[in-house]
Amino acid sequence: MKYPGRLLAAIAAVSFFALSVVIPTNAWAGSSTPVLDRIQKSGKLVIGTSANMPLMSEQLETGEIAGFDIDMATALAESMGVKLEVKVIPFDKLIPALESGKVDAVFSNMTMTVERNMHVAFAGPYFVSGKCLITKEEEMAKKSDAKELKAEDLSIAVVKGSTSELFVRELLPQLKRIAVSDVDKGTNMVEKGKAKAMMTDFPICLSVMKRYPDKGFQSVVSLLTYEPIGIALPANDPLFVNLAENFIQRADGVGLTEELALKWFGDAILSIIEQEQKKEAGKNGK
Repeated sequence: MKYPGRLLAAIAAVSFFALSVVIPTNAWAGSSTPVLDRIQKSGKLVIGTSANMPLMSEQLETGEIAGFDIDMATALAESMGVKLEVKVIPFDKLIPALESGKVDAVFSNMTMTVERNMHVAFAGPYFVSGKCLITKEEEMAKKSDAKELKAEDLSIAVVKGSTSELFVRELLPQLKRIAVSDVDKGTNMVEKGKAKAMMTDFPICLSVMKRYPDKGFQSVVSLLTYEPIGIALPANDPLFVNLAENFIQRADGVGLTEELALKWFGDAILSIIEQEQKKEAGKNGK
């Protein structure tokens, strides 16, 4: 994969750090690092992704899987000196695929939740997002607090197995929840009036607004929740988790994370997150 200037420099810095400490293949024999052992022997880092979350992970018309998540996974693979293999798996099947060993890691805009963390390990967050709404109704688009939605008589589309589905089920149980298989189906329901809104993560809202500028879609202007996005990893390989955590810290330190965010989201998401952080600091009196 080719990267422009500053991105290439950032990836090179991450790769140099990791490759300078690569362990020879024969050193893995009899080790307690089964996943790293498998990756080292195969020469491939196999990741799972839903490929239906635009800007984070999506399948292009060419068939290529691309997005912020995929670029991060590519950088991790390059830093480990192996090739990246991407497997497209429905979002609610990703953790089972990780648990069964079908994939080595999950990069799929996955929020680090306690429930998920009881089954798999997480490294991160490497990205911070939040919930937002896509709607065609102007008044609803002005909502900046989830509590304001409680008075609404509405139906909301959510991707099955996502934290958006959990959010609506647990915090807004009086609303009609419509589970869909992917973002495009949810967007289509909102466009045709079959759902009043779709709840999803901010990067996806931003993508919908960019992709369909003439559909009359509107979105909230601030994040409704805090969503730490992490790399889901097998629970039986602490060294692999440690490697991924160090990779994320290094990627952040050399500017790779910020450069990828700018590449995929422009200044929009960075400014929104900065606004939310300032708002929270103000609430805490900091």
